[in-house]
Amino acid sequence: MKTRHQLSAAGPVPGLAVFPLAGQRGVRAAGEVGLTTRAIWEGVLEEAVREGEDVYYLELSDVTFVDVAGAGALAAAAGQLPDGRRFVVRRPPAALRRTLDLLWPGQTGIEVSTS
Repeated sequence: MKTRHQLSAAGPVPGLAVFPLAGQRGVRAAGEVGLTTRAIWEGVLEEAVREGEDVYYLELSDVTFVDVAGAGALAAAAGQLPDGRRFVVRRPPAALRRTLDLLWPGQTGIEVSTS
């Protein structure tokens, strides 16, 4: 995983920082997934789909917000995964869990972990 990150300058524009996880296939993200950071988020997901790992971890405990389009990008990426592969989303914001449950219930390529 290449390190991709964008930090906002001082001011009201939210940023998103993404770093490889140590010892596991996946990333740790911090910030917000929204209009200004969606390209970063989608790039991470596209790269994860291409990597071909059975389990790809998304550590989101430091993510404060994911908009509906960001949740949709996650669901779309999970839909591209072959059978047996999945994203494990760790400690996502509560709104992301609710959005996935409401709009993409039973998505087999996404496992949400609160611990």
